[in-house]
Amino acid sequence: MALNFADVLHKIASTDLFKRNSASGEWETGRFVGRPFYLDYDRAHLLVADAWKQKAKGIPQGSFLIAYYENEEAVSEAILLRVLRPTKLPTDNDVIASMIEYYKDNLRTSGNETQLDSFTRYEFSFSGLECRVLGTFYRDQERHLRFGADLENFYSSHNYSVIKPDASVLTAIVNFREDQVVGKPTDIRIGQVRYSSTRRFQVDEPLVEVYVTPQDFLGKRSALFGMTRTGKSNTVKKIIQASVTMSDKAPGVLDAPLFDGIASNLEAFTDDNVPKYPVGQIIFDINGEYANSNLQDAGTAIFELYKDKVIRYSVLEKPDFKVMKVNFYRDMVSGFELIRSRLSTETADYVGSFLSVDFNEPTDPNDYSAKTRYARKCAAYACCLYKAGFTIPKGFKVKFSGAKELNDLANSDDPSQGLTLEEAANWFTAIWENYADHPYFSKYRAEKGHEWADEDLKALLVFLTRKSRPGGSATVSGYLKLRDVAGLHTDTTGKPFEVEIIEDLRNGKIIIVDLSQGDPNIQSLYSERICRQIFADAMDRFIKAKPNNFIQFYFEEAHNLFPKKDDKDLSQIYNRIAKEGAKLNLGLVYATQEVSSISSNILKNTQNWFIAHLNNEDETREIKKYYDFGDFTDSLVRFSASSDKGFVRMKAYSNPFVVPVQIDRFPTNLDE
Repeated sequence: MALNFADVLHKIASTDLFKRNSASGEWETGRFVGRPFYLDYDRAHLLVADAWKQKAKGIPQGSFLIAYYENEEAVSEAILLRVLRPTKLPTDNDVIASMIEYYKDNLRTSGNETQLDSFTRYEFSFSGLECRVLGTFYRDQERHLRFGADLENFYSSHNYSVIKPDASVLTAIVNFREDQVVGKPTDIRIGQVRYSSTRRFQVDEPLVEVYVTPQDFLGKRSALFGMTRTGKSNTVKKIIQASVTMSDKAPGVLDAPLFDGIASNLEAFTDDNVPKYPVGQIIFDINGEYANSNLQDAGTAIFELYKDKVIRYSVLEKPDFKVMKVNFYRDMVSGFELIRSRLSTETADYVGSFLSVDFNEPTDPNDYSAKTRYARKCAAYACCLYKAGFTIPKGFKVKFSGAKELNDLANSDDPSQGLTLEEAANWFTAIWENYADHPYFSKYRAEKGHEWADEDLKALLVFLTRKSRPGGSATVSGYLKLRDVAGLHTDTTGKPFEVEIIEDLRNGKIIIVDLSQGDPNIQSLYSERICRQIFADAMDRFIKAKPNNFIQFYFEEAHNLFPKKDDKDLSQIYNRIAKEGAKLNLGLVYATQEVSSISSNILKNTQNWFIAHLNNEDETREIKKYYDFGDFTDSLVRFSASSDKGFVRMKAYSNPFVVPVQIDRFPTNLDE
């Protein structure tokens, strides 16, 4: 049946949390379940009876209850409670003693043939519940509904009655946002309220729909935690689907004149709660489940559903995929960045010197000395690539200036006329072999006041010749260390892949980076490289007062890429996206089984949480640190990964408390 968003919004907005029958005085917002016998700012202890539980269709752990203060003629506040666990009643010891006596006498104490008198049965039917106080719903001076995440005041507990809210009231509760309720046409249904794994009573109850707003996820950090096969990928796909829906409604084109000036352009959303510009999404697909057809998806893979929006990249040559390779000879800066990332863990001094070489072109066109040194560096670097096995582009030669004495020393033609890489490598090798004792170099030092070879060129010559000093023996690995990177090189010409990715993201495309066939080092290398380029582009636009459209990053198996829990290096790109991405409209969505392995800096900046089944206390101890997830840690371990797929505890950015949700199955028609 089609969902009519106008009807949904009207139902939520018109729900009166304080509705009461004027004749009977009973609450019409739900079913009575008990009364508090203890209440403070944080906890409430309730007296409940079996008959009240039965009429209310059960009181599951984690369910919401509402406590009303009854000594006011016009009640204007309601305390929101969450059921935690049973608690002892002051009379429990006496009741237990009586029960034991009956059991010893072998008397039937239940069923139609009970041998208890009516008074004893009545006494035995009561029990206690401990609840957490989540906050207060109240009416402000304009009679608008508000929620405060605490108690401003509380009265003697006997003055309260507690009800289990019916479907319409519960819908208003779980979808409440400050100054609004969700259910607008721009909002997305993500699932329905689900309290427990056992659903004997719940299947007969009306569905309570749960919605999220675009502002909850676009430009925010979202985490999905849970064991394998608990529905994390399904939830990620729901977020992707919702972002596509929002992107399709965006009215603007980035960098085109729009709205009423720069200040307005920098706002992320229109007044109708729609993103102003198309939303770009990039998925780092370690397992290949988003980029490729598989039996699990059965025709519902992201690239199949959004063929007109998806562009796929791979490390390997594959049909219908773009290849993520760089022409290291033509695009030296990009290629050298990949080499830096690959060799970042090397500790040898000569490697550190090599990685410090600057390949940015001189900015002063009249500084001929700098231009000469730059050309030599580029040529020597190209020779290192050649020796390491990087395929040479057709017709590629290097040009640089070389004095006649040096050309004669190397038995070479004039390099300024162009040399092949074999010839250039021989030229530089001859120079380094004689650099310490040839008179040309000592004369150069005396006349110029500095050496012919600067520190950058020396570092490159050590790498090229594998000799740490001129005229010595080849004692270091040098260019051999680059052989593992040769697979990232292509001899074709064209725009660098990361530039193309950024352009497509700015136009609202979905980029899927298939990392499933790369080794862990390559996965990390490409992921970091792409993220850094996107972040740098967004920061550049921010500094220049240009609007940024929303770009969403998605990371499956995030523990393979993200910094570890105790890593304090805040300069890492994932930490920077987590801490600084909000102002740049960069969103982060990550999924993993291992909460405890993720950097605390990323966890502390996460606004949206989806927690499914976890199988050990190490993970739940980490979860307890955030929001009110401590209320659910026992059940998160106890529930089944196989039978409770998609059953999560969700804390959305704009929702003031955790809501237990059964996530809808992907895909769903968001207009239904």
